[in-house]
Amino acid sequence: MVSFGGLARKIFGSSNDRRVKSMRQRVQQITALEKNYEALTNEQLQAKTAEFRAALANGKTVDDLLPDAFATAREAAKRVLGMRPFDVQLIGGIVLHERGIAEMRTGEGKTLMATLPVYLNALEGKGVHVVTVNDYLAGRDAQTMAKLYNFLGLTVGVIGHGMDDDQRRASYGCDITYATNNELGFDYLRDNMKYERAQMVQRPHHYAIVDEVDSILIDEARTPLIISGPLEDRTDFYNLINNFIPQLSAEDFEVDEKAKTAIFTEVGTERMEQLLAEAGHLKGEGLYDIENVAIVHHLNNALRAHTLFQRDKDYIVNNDEIVIIDEFTGRMMPGRRYSEGLHQALEAKEAVKIQPENQTLASITFQNYFRMYTKLAGMTGTAATEAEEFGNIYGLEVVEIPTNLPVARIDDHDEVYRTVEEKYKAIVRDILEAHAKSQPVLVGTTSIEKSEMLAERLRKDGVKDFQVLNARYHEQEAFIIAQAGVPGAITIATNMAGRGTDIQLGGNLEMRVQRELADMPEGAEREQKIEAIKADIAVLKEKALAAGGLYVLATERHESRRIDNQLRGRSGRQGDPGRSKFFLSLQDDLMRIFGSDRMDGMLQKLGLKEDEAIVHPWINKALEKAQKKVEARNFEMRKNLLKYDDVMNDQRKVIFEQRLEMMDSEHLTDAVTEMRHEVIEDMVALRIPENAYAEKWDIAGLKEDVAKTLNLDLPVEEWAKEEGIAEEEFLNRIMEAADKAAADRAERFGEQIMTYVEKSVILQSLDNLWREHLVNLDHLRSVVGFRGYAQRDPLSEYKTESFELFQAMLGNLREVVTSQLMRVELVREAAAEPAPELPVMSGSHIDSSTGMNDFDPDAWAEHQEDERIIDPSSRDASDPRTWGRVSRNESCPCGSGKKYKHCHGAFD
Repeated sequence: MVSFGGLARKIFGSSNDRRVKSMRQRVQQITALEKNYEALTNEQLQAKTAEFRAALANGKTVDDLLPDAFATAREAAKRVLGMRPFDVQLIGGIVLHERGIAEMRTGEGKTLMATLPVYLNALEGKGVHVVTVNDYLAGRDAQTMAKLYNFLGLTVGVIGHGMDDDQRRASYGCDITYATNNELGFDYLRDNMKYERAQMVQRPHHYAIVDEVDSILIDEARTPLIISGPLEDRTDFYNLINNFIPQLSAEDFEVDEKAKTAIFTEVGTERMEQLLAEAGHLKGEGLYDIENVAIVHHLNNALRAHTLFQRDKDYIVNNDEIVIIDEFTGRMMPGRRYSEGLHQALEAKEAVKIQPENQTLASITFQNYFRMYTKLAGMTGTAATEAEEFGNIYGLEVVEIPTNLPVARIDDHDEVYRTVEEKYKAIVRDILEAHAKSQPVLVGTTSIEKSEMLAERLRKDGVKDFQVLNARYHEQEAFIIAQAGVPGAITIATNMAGRGTDIQLGGNLEMRVQRELADMPEGAEREQKIEAIKADIAVLKEKALAAGGLYVLATERHESRRIDNQLRGRSGRQGDPGRSKFFLSLQDDLMRIFGSDRMDGMLQKLGLKEDEAIVHPWINKALEKAQKKVEARNFEMRKNLLKYDDVMNDQRKVIFEQRLEMMDSEHLTDAVTEMRHEVIEDMVALRIPENAYAEKWDIAGLKEDVAKTLNLDLPVEEWAKEEGIAEEEFLNRIMEAADKAAADRAERFGEQIMTYVEKSVILQSLDNLWREHLVNLDHLRSVVGFRGYAQRDPLSEYKTESFELFQAMLGNLREVVTSQLMRVELVREAAAEPAPELPVMSGSHIDSSTGMNDFDPDAWAEHQEDERIIDPSSRDASDPRTWGRVSRNESCPCGSGKKYKHCHGAFD
């Protein structure tokens, strides 16, 4: 029976179909201009940019220019890049221009599509940011597309590792800037810690197109981007807390693996109170007294470290350091550290050197960073499953762009086995069958460990010619993944490996020319070689097509169906044939933790024999439901993070706006005077309450406050003896004395020097207090959840108390600034001193495509591995440089007889 909604869709099409259909009229408009633009000379085509800019200056909008600008960019792409954007790419370009997300299948040309709206919006001269998931893609896309933009008279910049502020400023000043989300967020936070406007590198946030938008705005939005600096060493305290945990018994705590929580029971709390009291660290009467907030926080971290985190699964110990393993991809993440003391708890647990805890200097979520752009758009191959989140948080509509050619890929139903062992037997059998008929195979795994395990199995079965990728070395993996469509190729990759690179059947011409002819100069011989490579690729493509196209074989389901779809979408590019299949077992994490118990019971009742699989659409539906549960939970986590960050974001905006105002102000005398007067008003109101009798006045306290804060010795006691003196008289006299002292100081040292000093004192005081405020908010955030037990809403409590903390911080700012400026003594040379240096800082945020902290280039260099696959007979036992890639479970090439992981490949 067809539902009314289904019937309506059949007659009128879905809302997505109607949206796409409405854009086809504009596409026809652009295509109608094609012949006119083809007739233009290069000079005439290039002159269009100046013509469009003049039209904008005369009142036209970018919407008015869209057909002509798109036609110009399309013609330029044909001439410069040798590529003509298809009509579906024009539709995608319109979606991007109209603040939408274009969901476009892999291989349909998202990078080229983006050039159309980028060119159009860059005409305004306010800057367009193209955001990518890693530095390699930012550099590659900028280099490729700069030819087109430069031809049309636009400038292109790239933001990358190791660039200084001058280089960054120049890149941001270009019409188009390519950068990663991490670099953009890091520069924004650093800009708002600078002391002069001229030191800042970014311009106002105008228009951004986010590539792999689901990865950046969904996956990476679970944790904020943080800039931090080191705090004092607290090694002894961490070790003390760590020693308590092994003394606990099973009844002292509860662990929920599904929710990833560990909490003390009532019995456990009493036990901890006893241990802390014996050690002399318990303040007050109970563990949950307000003065013990920090201790509770560290106790909870120590409990989590011992009960929820497993060595060699969640982290490894390498060179006396804890190295995190990403829970989603299984990749090592050197350089990344857990925050808020959890990493130190793990270091104490494993008895390695405890690194100093970091203090947050500034932080922002990617949600709040990207919502600052006046205009935001995104593109990816998989966004429809997260359409609700994109709409709710970013106000972005997801539009599925039709493929240029119909999809010919066959998506097989999942095969479910009882055990992991049976599953892997079937996987190896399938790989060997596909390999035997020269079908290229892309095997998707969820972790390095599983990639290596599968690689070891293939080696045992005599397969030597395969590649194992783990999304760590972008440039070389881009080349390998581009060649994954060669007949007979077997490529094992973790989820994100090689993302952003197209898999073409037969191989990628550009990549092969780049590799094979890198040292050959331009000329006839090079052209001949290129033609020979083209011919070879054409032959290989026919062979791959005959074998059935690319076979995507997934070793398990990911928590998110979107990630599964990314992998599946690697096959069937541009109408090519292809096939995809997922292999599962009841022992997989997703099936074990989130799968239906009914499914388990059903398979047992069926009495499956060993090595038999069950294949049925019902299984797919049950799994999809399990994945939806996980995705819904993750969405709630991100929404919750954003709710709390929105509270801080309002405060962050106030602070950052005030900093900019202060930096831009030529005279700060009025602001400083207002601060001073407010401090004096608070001081007098505290010591001489309104309508209080004279006997209740605290004259001694007032005199002390005046001396401490204003650096003045005033005869307050004498004033108090005067007949009929009131609170207002005290206020006026203190203000007059303070204003006179400030004016005398300014006159002595000159207006220019005084303005410089006032600006420096205000900005530095504001920064120091803001950092303290962030630490207070971190602590408040870590304990406010307990308010739920008292039937109070933690978020409301957080909003109320964070506002009170913010108000207190502003009061402290007025007092600190006033106190410093009333004491400052200067020499004239001070005006020539450079602006204060920024504190030592490090940025941290995991990049989902690398599994590493993108701000720690040393970690990359430190953990480089040899990726070559070398025949064991060619290895020199005494020279590890000749070994190439060695599997963890392989016998060590040194001849010790031990496995590699227990010998030269040992982590510790």
